Amino acid sequence: MKRLDLIFSERELDAMLKCLEKAEVPGYTVMKHVTGRGPERVVSEDMEFTGLGANAHVIVFCDEEVLERIKVQIQPLLNYYGGVAYISNAEKL
Repeated sequence: MKRLDLIFSERELDAMLKCLEKAEVPGYTVMKHVTGRGPERVVSEDMEFTGLGANAHVIVFCDEEVLERIKVQIQPLLNYYGGVAYISNAEKL
């Protein structure tokens, strides 16, 4: 089993979820208003009233076959809008 972590601008959340649905993922977890520090060493914060600048974190657990479909769907979105995607191995407890 694989774990996919996606972190990207919250403005692109709907588009990202559409990509995941097209890839027929078994399910996902969404966390909104994620902040943190990136390579530019600045903590990203959203603007309180508009939400501009906030990030979303989506986690998907799936098998290799689904992961390949996800890659095809999300790569154009990540290339255009930015964000990061990390894949790791996951073992069910």
